[in-house]
Amino acid sequence: MAVTSTVPLTTREDLSLAYTPGVALVCEAIAADPALVYDYTWVGRTVAVVTDGSAVLGLGNIGPRAAMPVMEGKAVLFKQFGGVDAVPVCLDTQDTDEIVAVVKALAPSFGGINLEDIAAPRCFEIERRLVEALDIPVFHDDQHGTAVVVFAALRNAATLLDRKLCDLRVVVSGAGAAGVAVTKMLIAGGVDPAAVIVCDSRGAIHAGRPDLVPGSAKAELAEQTNARGVSGGIAAALDGADVLIGVSGGQIAEGAVARMAPGGMIFALANPTPEVHPDVAARYAAVVATGRSDFPNQINNVLAFPGIFRGALDAGATRITEGMKLAAATAIADVVAAELSADAIVPSALDPRVAPAVAAAVADAARHDGVVRA
Repeated sequence: MAVTSTVPLTTREDLSLAYTPGVALVCEAIAADPALVYDYTWVGRTVAVVTDGSAVLGLGNIGPRAAMPVMEGKAVLFKQFGGVDAVPVCLDTQDTDEIVAVVKALAPSFGGINLEDIAAPRCFEIERRLVEALDIPVFHDDQHGTAVVVFAALRNAATLLDRKLCDLRVVVSGAGAAGVAVTKMLIAGGVDPAAVIVCDSRGAIHAGRPDLVPGSAKAELAEQTNARGVSGGIAAALDGADVLIGVSGGQIAEGAVARMAPGGMIFALANPTPEVHPDVAARYAAVVATGRSDFPNQINNVLAFPGIFRGALDAGATRITEGMKLAAATAIADVVAAELSADAIVPSALDPRVAPAVAAAVADAARHDGVVRA
């Protein structure tokens, strides 16, 4: 990564415009009308990629310094696929109040905040508080980027198999950041919440579980999902299920997968080791997806976040709504809608059609939802 100028800086005149005295005129203009910062500086096209290093990839709580390569990589993907400038910001604190305060203080320098690799459940509160406090888009990619691409994949897989979303019985293995967001996205997209079962390390989440903290994300899931009150482990949850979405990293035994209804869908997204190996999953499902690039149907967040932020910045959005996320998922799905196969339910991560399509759809949705700056 590097920072470069977009204009020449070779003469004394160039220098006088880029810095003193010319830059003072720009400062005065912005002081008089703060909205001009989006026109006259990089703020309107730049995102901060913020982490506390507490949940980096599958490596866990490795801290801010060790997290920097991932944040740099994310910034490179922002630029390559969405034309969005991004700056890694690795914070040496894992205190929720401190993280919120620091990001709020940094916010005037950026047009959006991409939260990354922050452990659950702290990530939920951090995002909520920043969304409430800031007038720029705040987006926790581990939650919503994953959810957007999963929903795009499920939508296309259901179309390919001539199934209706509202008729599917879905099991989500994992109730962390991604699992919670995926579940909410599926419900918003038309999956019947009563037919969804979310499992954590202690088994199926249901209203009768005594260990659920009131007001927590899991307690909310218990109220919305699993209408049959299924209890027990993942095997019980999978009995007769049409869809398995793995976002936990825990391994699922073949015997449990064998209890699924035939001809369904398995998205085992843990990386590098999926919850169910694709070869095993293919014995029981008609469509299989993973988080890996060496198997078909890679569920990769790069299909979502560059275009989402590009569209949000282009529209001058002040937040990212559910409508914008659903629009992004629909755009991703539509890119390959005319060429669906069991091995191609989502576009390639390198497909140049994706980010522009997502950006246009997200910008339109932002305007429709009324969340753009006047």
